[in-house]
Formats: sequence, C-alpha cells, structure tokens
Amino acid sequence: MMKIAVIGAGYWGENLIRVFRQMLVLHRVCDIHAARLEQLTAKFPDIPLGTSVETVLHDREIDGVVIATPAETHYAIARTALEAGKDVFVEKPLVLRCEDAEKLTALADDRKRILMVGHLLEFHPAITRLKELVDSGELGRVEYIYSNRLNLGKVRREENALWSFAPHDISVILLLLNQLPIQVTATGGAYLQPNIADVTVSTMLFDRGVRAHLFVSWLHPHKEQKLVVVGERRMAVFDDVRKTEKLQLFDKKIDLVNGQFVVERPTPEPVTISTNEPLLLECQHFLECMETRRRPKTDGADAWRVLKVLEASQRSLNMNGEPVQLELHRSLEVVRV
Repeated sequence: MMKIAVIGAGYWGENLIRVFRQMLVLHRVCDIHAARLEQLTAKFPDIPLGTSVETVLHDREIDGVVIATPAETHYAIARTALEAGKDVFVEKPLVLRCEDAEKLTALADDRKRILMVGHLLEFHPAITRLKELVDSGELGRVEYIYSNRLNLGKVRREENALWSFAPHDISVILLLLNQLPIQVTATGGAYLQPNIADVTVSTMLFDRGVRAHLFVSWLHPHKEQKLVVVGERRMAVFDDVRKTEKLQLFDKKIDLVNGQFVVERPTPEPVTISTNEPLLLECQHFLECMETRRRPKTDGADAWRVLKVLEASQRSLNMNGEPVQLELHRSLEVVRV
C-alpha cells in the first residue's frame, strides 16, 4: 500500500490530511508551526506529526509527498521531493512562475516521478459532466464563458485575490475550450493592503472571438461560486454553492421577430451528476497515477497553462488593464493539450 506524507497542515492541508487518512495511506504530517500540530493531535492521534521537512523527504517508507504550504515555498519543496525520489502532489498554484513549472515538469520526467497539481474543480463531477456536454456539441459552439468566485475572506497577505481564487476557474475554462487565450486583460483594486488586489476582473480572448471573464473577490457580502457557459443553442450553469442541482441547462430562446428580439424565459433542466466528493476523487487520482505510473490529468503541463494566464493577467493588472498578448510559441512540449 502507498504511503503518503502531507507537508503543510493549514486550512486546506487539514482537508488533505482528512482524505488521505480516510483512504488509509497517510503516514506522516509535517508543519513548521508546532502550535498547529498540537491542535491536530486531538483530531488525528494515530498519525505521526513533526516539524522537519527533511525527515519526511528522507523517510524511505514514504512514496508520495503532498505539499499544501504557502505558494512561494512550493518550488523549493517540490524540487527537493522529486530529487529525493518521491511522487509529488502540489496544491494550486504549482509554482509562481512558468519557468519554474517547466523546470519541475522536466525534473519529474527525468526522474520518472509523478507530478500533479491540485486543480480541484477538474475533478468535480459537475465539471466532468459539463466537459462532456461541451465536447458532444449539446450547447452548440461555445461563444462566451463567465465565472464568479466571491466571498467575504479569506484575506491573504502573501498573494492577491487573483492568485488565490482564480487558478481553479482558469483551469476549468481552459479545459472546456481546450486552448489557451490569445489575449488577456485584468483590472482590480487594493483596498485592505497596499499592492495586494482584493478584487480583480479578468477577460480572456480566444480564437474565433470566444471570450471568457472571471470576477474574483474576497470583499463580497456573500459567497458565490458560479460558472456560466453560453453556447449558440443552449447554456449551462454550474453553481457550486447550491446544495442540489449544481449543474443546470437552459435553452437559448432568442428570436428576431419584425426586427425586434423576442426572448423566452428558459426553464432550468437539472443535469444528474455524481455526489462523490471532488477532493476524494482528486486524491484517488493521485494514488492511481502513483500505482499505474500514468501521467496525471492535472500534470505540470496543466499547471503551466494556468500559470501562463495568471502571469499575463498579473502583468495587465499591473498596467491598469492594458491588454497582454500571450506568447504561445514557447514551450510547445509543455503546452500540449
């Protein structure tokens, strides 16, 4: 049986600890904050806890390392873990620079190790079904996508709302369209801390005029996690805040009558999806890839694509919304789709 160690026991790290422990593969937990480990002792009394990353990486019994530390530490820990012969799962974002994603991907390939990034929504049953609907032509040609990821908190000091909230939605948009944008623009505002945007709006222009926009904020009075895909015939709405019927289809009934557009209000058509927990599915996928040596669905190339859009969005944000063209001729091996 595979043995997993989780490095980083913060808010999301604790969720990963819970799931891997549930799967009976959790071998050790590491966090540099001793006080945090003390809090975990009562919840997970059967799991060895420690503050030394080196102890984890030099433990020959550990097959895979799960990294849920602050994003700026991901590259160094993941590189060291790969060099130590471990398979590696890294929470999003994989790293903070495309060139570092390329280095980790090349290192994983060279060492024949699994490298996976935690783009959780790609494992959500609703997104899996939505991808099938898009690929089958059920919606017609996709014309427009918009996504809102809003909440009051959790406010970060290390990264802005774009880097904290947007990676999941960007990964889904790229998955559905199966291509990178050719141009990105982003605007936003920093209201709580200097130079750390609390609110951003990004717009992506794709081939054939397809557009997508992404609104993220941790200064919003209520939680909203909604993605809408508008096709030429039908529309799909994924609302992750809903308890039931998270994915719905709507007919797009707009007719031109005597020179006037007539809109018929559509009736929602719920789409049946699995109730499996996305995080469980994601963790299962990591273990399956470790066992079969199959390349993960969310591999280094997937991480690179998301980082490419994030980097372009950040440059545009820094320039107060000036459009940024993506240089898509680079790293074609990594960009594969």
